[in-house]
Amino acid sequence: MSSVELDAIDRRIILATQAGLPLAPQPYHAVAAQLGLVAEEVMARLRRMLALGVIRRIGAVPNHYALGYVANGMTVWDVDDAEVDALGERVGRLGFVSHCYRRPRCLPDWPYNLFTMVHGRNRHEVIAYAAEIGRILGASCRRHDILYSSRILKKTGLRIGA
Repeated sequence: MSSVELDAIDRRIILATQAGLPLAPQPYHAVAAQLGLVAEEVMARLRRMLALGVIRRIGAVPNHYALGYVANGMTVWDVDDAEVDALGERVGRLGFVSHCYRRPRCLPDWPYNLFTMVHGRNRHEVIAYAAEIGRILGASCRRHDILYSSRILKKTGLRIGA
C-alpha cells in the first residue's frame, strides 16, 4: 500500500476520535461541533479514510465485564488446514463469538490454528459455547483448549500525536 496523505482536517478528526466516539445520540455531529465542522464532512472524511485503509473499522467495543460477562475464554482449536477457513467462517458467525481468526501454528509446542473469543456469565457457559463450536468443527478438529482471561487489558488502536 502506498503512503496516504492526510491533511490537517483528517488529522484533527483522527485525534478527536482515536479514543472513541462520544457517547451521544449523534456522535459524528458531536465530533463536528467540537472541531468546527459539519457532520457530513466528518462522515465523508471517515468513509474516505476507511476506503483507503487509513482506518480499518469503526465499531463498538463493549466492556464485557460491565455487561455481566465475567468468564471470557479464548478457545483455541487444532483444525485441519484444508478446512480451517471454511469452518472459521461458520464459527465466526455465531452470536457468542466476538473474535474468530486463523493464526499459524508454532509446532511442536502450539498446535492451534483457529482462535475464537467467547464471553459468558460463568465458565460453564463458556464451556457450553466451546462444545457448540466443537460440534461445528467436528472431525476436522483434533484438539482444543480454553484460555481464560485473568485481568482486563485496555484495548486501544494506534495513536497519533497532535
